[in-house]
Amino acid sequence: MIPLCIPRIKGNEWKYIKDCLDTNWVSSVGSYVNKFENDFANYLKVRKTVVTMNGTAALELALRTLDIGVGDEVIIPSLTFISPVNTIKYVGAEPVFVDVCRDTWVIDTEKIEEMITPKTKAILPVQIYGHPADMDKIMEIAKKHNLYVIEDATESLGSLYKEKAVGTIGHIGCYSFNGNKLITTGAGGMLVTNDEKLGERAKYLSTQTKTVLENGGFYHEEIGYNFRMPNLLAAMGCAQLENIEEYIKIKRENAKFYNELLKDVKGITLPVEKEEVRNVYWLYSVLVEDDYPLTRDELIFKLKENGIEARSFFMPIHEMPTYKNCKCGDMRITNQLAIKGINLPSSVELRKEDVESICSIISN
Repeated sequence: MIPLCIPRIKGNEWKYIKDCLDTNWVSSVGSYVNKFENDFANYLKVRKTVVTMNGTAALELALRTLDIGVGDEVIIPSLTFISPVNTIKYVGAEPVFVDVCRDTWVIDTEKIEEMITPKTKAILPVQIYGHPADMDKIMEIAKKHNLYVIEDATESLGSLYKEKAVGTIGHIGCYSFNGNKLITTGAGGMLVTNDEKLGERAKYLSTQTKTVLENGGFYHEEIGYNFRMPNLLAAMGCAQLENIEEYIKIKRENAKFYNELLKDVKGITLPVEKEEVRNVYWLYSVLVEDDYPLTRDELIFKLKENGIEARSFFMPIHEMPTYKNCKCGDMRITNQLAIKGINLPSSVELRKEDVESICSIISN
């Protein structure tokens, strides 16, 4: 079976994790937690990072750090994994869905302003499958309407927008280190910001708002949250981060090879990379158009018959039972992409012969 996306474990993972075990620092306090935060901040060139137990926790923490809650609205694309939408509900706010672009599959900035109301508190662009949204336009709209921007960069670590790391442009950015991400800690996430006060606030909230008194007792002034990452997982993150540039290079080379082999296949629309951006191609994805001989789902099953794992695009969240009554604009493009999009195997471990086998089936 050629899997959709699995991690590569090839560096100091065993060494660093063994160090945690040897020294008994296995929980959420330990040197690797601080090291992972510092190394990640240096890599992204941001001022403040807060490691979390997963990407969903990072997103919820971002909303709570910005005091977004009951009565507030957050603008978000419907073509996304459900996690960021759920976190809006976790804090008591309401998601407002906006359509996406046909070529990049990220939020359509031309359709954001029409959905802004006096209740709107933030814009939450999702950099889906690795391509950045138009962050200049989003920040311009946010400034005009006095809104926060929370970047969901959980699928786009390694992508660049005008030479800036995706996730570092908004007020807060969030990343995921799930097992299928570019680098992994098994489960984990990270909140990043260039605002020192927001970063300190996020750290305080994520660690149960704990103040340690002189006598060793704990004092909690507010309701806090246990979003901490264990030292064991942070150790793995440190090791993975050491190889991130190699992983990005492989992802992009595999995408280029896919493009080469599929460029002349009628009915297959390839992913794009707009000017002044770098697409990390977390998942290499294509659209199966109407003039292709099979439907998208028929192609998924055909690939499966040949030992190849593929997956459909995310289903539109505005059509899910719990979100059907939420505000949304014209979702025509989102609905189209949801039935045409397919994710193909994209592991760092993917071999050239694997790509050739996959493309051979699609071509034939």
